[in-house]
Amino acid sequence: MSNNTLFDKVWDSHVVRKIEDGPDVFFIDRHFIHEVTSPVAFLGLENRGVGVMYPDRTFATADHNTPTINQHLPVKDPLSANQLKTLERNAGKYGISHWGLGDKNNGIVHVVGPEHGITLPGSTIVCGDSHTSTHGAFGAIAFGIGTSEVEMVLSTQCIMQPKPKKMRININGSLGRGVGPKDVALFIISKLTTSGATGYFVEYSGEVFEQMSMEGRMTVCNLSIEMGARGGMIAPDQTTYDYLKGREFTPKGEDWEKAMAYWKTLKTDEDAVFDKEFAFDASEIEPMITYGTNPGMGIGISRDIPNAEKVEGGKATYDKSLQYMGFSEGEAMKKKKIDYVFLGSCTNGRIEDFRAFASIVKGRKKAEHVTAWLVPGSHIVEEQIKEEGILDILTEAGFELRQPGCSACLAMNDDKVPAGKYAVSTSNRNFEGRQGPGSRTLLASPLVAAAAAVTGEVTDPRELI
Repeated sequence: MSNNTLFDKVWDSHVVRKIEDGPDVFFIDRHFIHEVTSPVAFLGLENRGVGVMYPDRTFATADHNTPTINQHLPVKDPLSANQLKTLERNAGKYGISHWGLGDKNNGIVHVVGPEHGITLPGSTIVCGDSHTSTHGAFGAIAFGIGTSEVEMVLSTQCIMQPKPKKMRININGSLGRGVGPKDVALFIISKLTTSGATGYFVEYSGEVFEQMSMEGRMTVCNLSIEMGARGGMIAPDQTTYDYLKGREFTPKGEDWEKAMAYWKTLKTDEDAVFDKEFAFDASEIEPMITYGTNPGMGIGISRDIPNAEKVEGGKATYDKSLQYMGFSEGEAMKKKKIDYVFLGSCTNGRIEDFRAFASIVKGRKKAEHVTAWLVPGSHIVEEQIKEEGILDILTEAGFELRQPGCSACLAMNDDKVPAGKYAVSTSNRNFEGRQGPGSRTLLASPLVAAAAAVTGEVTDPRELI
């Protein structure tokens, strides 16, 4: 009788060789690359005189350095332009499929992978990007790797990895009004802290995740990395199969039936043991907002900023964080004035996120002093926004839609929040300077972002629903 976890089943089936007291040699099914972490890896291949072993298992897309307006014009920033050109050249040289600027398939790597059915249950997926954990939503083992490992995967299709420990997080019950997947993820990180899952691979289970759409599951798995986990995964089910069926790279016909038979075995056995388990109740979760400089510094939107003794990291670190944010212990987050709103990124740049945002702004107007960047995660999402009439709702309310890309998530392109300004952001990191030098980031869900965009301050979306 097997008593393996979902993670064990996928991991163990990809081990090429076990090294005594060392890492596993681990086979990679899918490798995503973008313009930022791949150039040095390709340079390494050239210097060693080796090629790419399986070009058809690697997929390239431009996202981090892409502008989100006037994408038809030459890219102004010389460094960004050079990186985009280098990705195109390397992909061409080694026969790797490349979705560059202007390609209809282009978009954020962790949005386009699932959209095209490249991400499949039971597969192993890596990318030189920490939020690769997103793909775990499909029951895949997915994690970010460094530049030298990108080179390793390109040349051998394998990586050397110690097997992480296993954690399960159960949440049962039903989420309340105005509470979405992003709130669930921020709630978990606030409970576990940013280091609480270090060294673990997390399986999310329970009614809350079973009831989530694939978009919602991707948001949760995306943020696994923010509590220190190597990655996160959710067992595939009917929701997963319905999402995948008929997409460009998914198996077809008889192969689909074969794949389904395998995918249905991908669940944790009843008597499987985890190294650590946590359980929460859905009723504990309300719309969340962060107040500090890491994703673990989050609270329910109706609560006050906690005192130092209730927070990880010690008083000196906490004081420094609040000082950077311009906040004090015991203050309410509600009613705090904001300057920018960012909807997008690999965390919340999918169609469901735009539907949620539009549900709040419909029939209202954008607050005059607020600058809003609404950035779809891909051209496919952009098209859906137009087809579903969401663009009309946004335009009517005074918002503009930008073109796909990572945008204001990480200040590597033109979309930077100015120093001292407050941004309610649906992205994944609120570190000092993450969205621009001196910028102050409040992480939140699309609903909380929409409520802030129309009121100009931190607002509980439940008051507007």
